[in-house]
Amino acid sequence: MSTALSPPLHFDAVLRPHRSLGRAGFWWLMAGNGIVTLIIGSRFLVLGAWPVTAFYLIDLLLIYGAFRLSYRSGRLLETVQLSETELKICRIDPEGRLTAWSFQPYWVRVRIADPPQDDSQITVTSHGKMVVIGSFLSLDERVELARALIRALRPLRAGSGMAPEEGAAPPLPP
Repeated sequence: MSTALSPPLHFDAVLRPHRSLGRAGFWWLMAGNGIVTLIIGSRFLVLGAWPVTAFYLIDLLLIYGAFRLSYRSGRLLETVQLSETELKICRIDPEGRLTAWSFQPYWVRVRIADPPQDDSQITVTSHGKMVVIGSFLSLDERVELARALIRALRPLRAGSGMAPEEGAAPPLPP
């Protein structure tokens, strides 16, 4: 099933959570932790303190599980597409479920706190519907996304007879 709008698109963004450690780095990290666990655990085993070895193995499994959960949440995907007639936001969660929202660009409002703070969210609202987008992005990326989306909406509003600022969030500091 295609979620793409037909061209021309005035704005098209694909948002994914950032993961600083790639797959190869993850396996190197796990190998290093495994070697350390083996060396230290063996030493405690020889000294007769076998429960310490068990706790080291449990610790290694917990580290592995935490990273797997992090990588799983990294499969989240959001798309934001703006055409002449529609602002479409699609979210594919880590399980692969698609949720889509559609807004009429002339009435949509894009907001982010001014001045932006670490917990500021980008909200897209229209006719009682509200969607938060890019919650996993850094503050600078959220501000940049909000500014770009507001800029992309302005010409569409101006062409409709609405004032370019009408319905938009206040300008953000440079």
